Amino acid sequence: MVILHKTEAMLVSQRHLFEVPRSVCYLNAAYMGPRLTSVSDAGRMALTAGSAPWTTTSRDFFEVPDQLRQYFSEIADARPDDIALIPSVSYGIGIAAANLAPQPGEDILLLAEQFPSNVYPWQILAQRCQANIRTVARPADSNWTRAVLENISERTAIAALPQVHWTDGTALDLQIISDRCRESGTALVLDLTQSLGAVPFSVSAIQPDFMVAAAYKWLLSPYGVSFLYAAPWHQQGMPLEQAWISRAGSENFAGLIDYHDQYRPGARRYDAGEHSNFILLPMARAALAQILAWQPSRIAATLQSFTTEIADRALALDYEVAPASARSPHLLGLGFPGPIPEGLVPALQNANVHVSVRGCKIRVAPHLHNDAQDLARFFAVIEQFAP
Repeated sequence: MVILHKTEAMLVSQRHLFEVPRSVCYLNAAYMGPRLTSVSDAGRMALTAGSAPWTTTSRDFFEVPDQLRQYFSEIADARPDDIALIPSVSYGIGIAAANLAPQPGEDILLLAEQFPSNVYPWQILAQRCQANIRTVARPADSNWTRAVLENISERTAIAALPQVHWTDGTALDLQIISDRCRESGTALVLDLTQSLGAVPFSVSAIQPDFMVAAAYKWLLSPYGVSFLYAAPWHQQGMPLEQAWISRAGSENFAGLIDYHDQYRPGARRYDAGEHSNFILLPMARAALAQILAWQPSRIAATLQSFTTEIADRALALDYEVAPASARSPHLLGLGFPGPIPEGLVPALQNANVHVSVRGCKIRVAPHLHNDAQDLARFFAVIEQFAP
């Protein structure tokens, strides 16, 4: 469970900052985050600036990326030098897999039904190193933390995990899991795509080996921007590509033919080529600036008020909901004992209510643009299909 301070002040409605029409009931931030007006404005300004390429200087390749490192490091309680800019989670997990080497017969620990980007690279690594994939079965009581702890031992080389399960928001206590990983000598690799920005997280407290997060969901950024945290003890590793901009001296365009063996400091060696995207990065900078202004702890407290109300009302309708102790504050799964009822998805579409269906569950993911009117519209539909 993600524990929030009981006195954390909630935010008033922030709908005026989003580009979500009143006619749309969007409860699907776990699919793609709703667009902030400030983010669209930053994108338009970047497009306009791009029409005059002669005004782009060498500084532009580095200043906005380093501002993003700073913002992201504040959200994750890390150091800017520990952050690399990458295009996707699979890219970041690929870096982690390229720099970790389980011994033959050791285990790589995953969750059942984990998102594929945090599965496929480990399957390839296991095949290459003759290691085993050990999958933690979904616990009947939704207590992922206990289930993970029961599967970590001295033979567990890597635990590749999320903070919340992407299908229904059931949470893991990463502090307890991290402590166990350090005791057993297990490398901890985290995919925080479905939590960072909406749930408090501290690199300093959890101390993962690697952490990745795609920014287009809870970080409210455009698609194609992601972040990688690499612990200091992994910052001499091998990047996936040999980009000119990752090498020492790359700021001096006149001296690029003076080739360098050294990389730029910290995790910058892992930056993707062309990461200085002149349109996407200013948009992401605007998004992260707003998240910092709101503060993730206040975002979480506010979203928890929505998901608690949704859970209580859904339970009264006999939907299956994970116990409060196992839920994250921002993401909720409403389940059925069998398949999703025929007609539910078309009914939601006809009402312009947007959620995701994952397996036998409706995944509900509100954000700060949502209000009581949105919840009323959502329940007007799902009450008709209650188990």
